[in-house]
Amino acid sequence: MSPRQASLPSLNLDNVAVMRGNRMVLRDLSVAARSGDIIWIRGANGCGKSTFLRLVAGLLAVTSGAIHAEGRIALADENLALDANVTLEAALRFWADMDGASADARDAALTDMDLQDLAHIPVRFLSTGQRKRASIARVLTSQADIWLMDEPYNGLDSASCARLDQAMLAHTASGGIVLVAAHQPPSINVAHSLLLDKQGAAT
Repeated sequence: MSPRQASLPSLNLDNVAVMRGNRMVLRDLSVAARSGDIIWIRGANGCGKSTFLRLVAGLLAVTSGAIHAEGRIALADENLALDANVTLEAALRFWADMDGASADARDAALTDMDLQDLAHIPVRFLSTGQRKRASIARVLTSQADIWLMDEPYNGLDSASCARLDQAMLAHTASGGIVLVAAHQPPSINVAHSLLLDKQGAAT
């Protein structure tokens, strides 16, 4: 949990719906997450898992219902959000400075995702799996209270998946919250799962 967050983090969605264009993407969503929770968001392609995380991150507006979050939020999705023309270390330093995180936090994130040997490589030269680990490291560096992970296991080998699992366990053990949108179940215990149907409703 972030040292700047005096109270324990929490996340509540109360009967939330999201309309995009003329289509109801998400509807009737009520979710409660508390400090220490890992929640698995699951469902078929196109059911709204990514939309759900972007909504919680504040990147999309609620059509109806309400969202209340206590704590800082960080999202890792298909958008790398790292400057491709600078080294990985410099790209992470930019976000660490933006988030008020320390150099130690940045270095720890590089270590946690086994990226130390790539720190001085320009981001544009990273492979798909390395870019995925870099995206996760950006979230770790942020020291946010609530992590939103969109298909974080895609492109990772078994060793990197294990490193991600350990990072999520450490985060929740210190009071954080993790929401994981993934086709496959995480290999660690989750507080509960949220299944979205093809109409974007929780079942």
